[in-house]
Amino acid sequence: MEEFEVSPNDSTADLHEANLPPVDRGRGAWGFLAACFMIEALIWGFTFSYGIFQDYYSNHEPFKSSGDIAVVGTCAMGISYMLLPIAFIMLQAHPRLKLWAAPIGFIIMCLALAMSSFASSTTHLIASQGVVYGIGASLAYAPTIVFMDDWFVRRKGLAFGVMWAGTGLSGVILPIVLQWLLDSFGHQTALRAWSIILLLMGGPLLYFVRPRLPISRNSRSRPLDFRFLWNSTFMIYETGNILEAMGYFLPTIYLPTYARSIGASGFQATLTVMLFNLASVFGCIVMGSMVDRFHATTCILASTAGSTIAVFLIWGFADSLPPLYVFCIFYGLFAGCFTSTWPAIVHEVRVRSTYADPSIILGFLSTGRGIGNVVSGPLSEALLKNDSWKGVAAKAYGSGYGPLILFTGVSALLGGFGVVMRSSRLS
Repeated sequence: MEEFEVSPNDSTADLHEANLPPVDRGRGAWGFLAACFMIEALIWGFTFSYGIFQDYYSNHEPFKSSGDIAVVGTCAMGISYMLLPIAFIMLQAHPRLKLWAAPIGFIIMCLALAMSSFASSTTHLIASQGVVYGIGASLAYAPTIVFMDDWFVRRKGLAFGVMWAGTGLSGVILPIVLQWLLDSFGHQTALRAWSIILLLMGGPLLYFVRPRLPISRNSRSRPLDFRFLWNSTFMIYETGNILEAMGYFLPTIYLPTYARSIGASGFQATLTVMLFNLASVFGCIVMGSMVDRFHATTCILASTAGSTIAVFLIWGFADSLPPLYVFCIFYGLFAGCFTSTWPAIVHEVRVRSTYADPSIILGFLSTGRGIGNVVSGPLSEALLKNDSWKGVAAKAYGSGYGPLILFTGVSALLGGFGVVMRSSRLS
């Protein structure tokens, strides 16, 4: 992936380049990346820890009789992903908004969590903790992607990998905090407390989320190019991206509930999410370094093979906690790093669509992931509704979660769609 285009009307750009902070190094670049890491942790760590709320809501009034609890988490994450292209287009059309998007987004997220604390039904939760939070998250997150092309060029894959590892690290700490808040004070206090923490921790970080180039010099002099959407390369990668996302989020939502079904205590159930998120930290960083050196399909193949084997051969036979924990680690390592292949995909798309904006390409990849996420919510409810394999199949496949495990594994396998197409010389 390359740097954003500087307006050709700015004839003094080269004269001032020497006075700008360096790319790929220096206090400016690493300060920006550190802030992005923390913002990633705050925004996405909460949504990726929704399994804790899923478990709580499923066992407490007034939500436990509802069948749509999983939709809250998938909706929050899905909306966050799907709205990113709109946010990117808006920021490119109105460059000054790049400085205000993150503060506005954080305020919306905090208000959404405060609203959800007053919810009396899952419909209210879907609207507040799901939709409104997703809108705020998308707006707050967009500048980190847009400005990344200012600060990192040769080490861009590693930079994205480090930033995206923030979700995993937060996912280790947050489940403990959220579980303690929920058990000690209930969901209302937990949601209000996190909204305050989000505001207090996120506010100071926004100072560092700034462009390397002045905003006026970052503005474009030509319309955005969307022709890459019909490019076969993008369509192939996007198809695999959507298919992988349809199953990827299900373990993160249902692992605590499944762990309880095989005898886990509250902390033991929470540990499943923690292990997954911790492993994804290392997976994202390793994959981030890989995409700077290897072809996109090589990176996708590594993620696909590891996650598919983990689902079918480890989770499928995990009828006790030790093998389930092993699955969480392996799935976090291989499936948790799938989005870290995106910078390599952007590079491949731009080889064939030179004028395509990198952030817009990433935005539409996010949309694909969001589509898969939103679909997976109601689909997972349907897969678990009838316990069709319970008592029929062996091990975890016969636990009542068998159809969910099978679907997750097939989805992970289909995420490698782009690899197959490259080997067929179609990509």
